[in-house]
Amino acid sequence: MDEGGRTAVNRNVPGGRETLLNVIGDLPAGTPVAFEAAFGWGWLLELLQDHGFEPHLANPLQCKAIASARLKNDKVDAATLAHLLRADLLPEAWIAPQQVREQRAVLRHRAQLVRLRTLIRNRIHAILADHGCDRTSSCWSAPGRQWLEELPLTAVSRMVVANMLETIDALQVVIDRVEVHLAQTAKADPRVKALTALLGVGRLTALTILAEVGDVSRFDSARKLASWAGLTPTVRGSDRTVRYGHISKQGNPWLRWIMNEAAQTAKRSPDYIDTYVRITHRRGKKIATMAIARKLLARAWHVLSGAEEAARAKEACTTA
Repeated sequence: MDEGGRTAVNRNVPGGRETLLNVIGDLPAGTPVAFEAAFGWGWLLELLQDHGFEPHLANPLQCKAIASARLKNDKVDAATLAHLLRADLLPEAWIAPQQVREQRAVLRHRAQLVRLRTLIRNRIHAILADHGCDRTSSCWSAPGRQWLEELPLTAVSRMVVANMLETIDALQVVIDRVEVHLAQTAKADPRVKALTALLGVGRLTALTILAEVGDVSRFDSARKLASWAGLTPTVRGSDRTVRYGHISKQGNPWLRWIMNEAAQTAKRSPDYIDTYVRITHRRGKKIATMAIARKLLARAWHVLSGAEEAARAKEACTTA
C-alpha cells in the first residue's frame, strides 16, 4: 500500500522465504512492513532485517480495528494493518534482540523439560496408587529407587515404571547440561546477583526475569511492568464505584509463572508474611500469593532500573 492508501498488491503467499521475496523483494530498502505477533514470526523478522526492510510487530490484542471488524479474514486484516502503519496508528509490540530471544528459548526449554519430568513422576505415583502403595519421602532418591524395585507390582506395571524411570534419567542428563550452560550465563551477568538478593529469587528465577523483561527501561514504572506481566487486577468502575476483580492474565505468561513460583517461598518470610495473612483472610490464598508475586516483581523493577542507571553512569564516566 502506498502513502495515499492505494493497494498495490494483496495476495495469499505460501509460507517461506523465497515465496515472500517474490512479492516484496523489489521494494526499496527501508520500506516499513507490519506483521502480527502470531505463531512462528521469528523467521519473518530475520528475513526482513536481512534484506533491509523496517519491521513493525503489531500487538494483536491492541489492534482494535481488526478485533472489532465484522468481516475478518487474512485479506481484510492485511489491509487494516497497512492502513494503521500508513497512518502511524499501529499498536506495536517490542521486538526483543536476538540475544534476548535466544536466552528466552533456553530457559523455556528447561522449564518444559522439568514439566515433562514432573508429568512422568506423576504417572508413576498414579501407578503406585492403583496398587495401594505410598511413600512419605521421595521416590527418586537412592533409597526411594530401592523401595520402588522391591514393590510387589504386576509384570506390566513393573515394565511401565521401569520405562518411566529410564525416561526420567535421560531427561535429567539433558536438564543438567542445560543448567550448566545457564550457570555460566549467570556468572557473566552482574544483574543476576542483584536479583538473587530478593526473597524467593534464585539464579534460574533471576535469569528468567531478565530474559522475559528484556530492556527494563521500556517500563516507566513497576506498575506498568506488573500490568505487562498480567499480575494486576482487572478494574470495573462506574461513577464513584470501583470494583477490582482477578488478575487480567493478559501479559507474559512465563514471567507471571516464575513470579508465582518465587512468591511461594517469599510469602513465608518475615517481610511478606503479614501481608500474605491479611490478604488471605479477605480474599483467599491464591489471590494473596498473586499479591506477593506482584510486590516481588515491583522490587525486581527497582533493582533492574537501579542497575541500569549505575551502568549508564559508569559508561558516562568512562567516556568523559
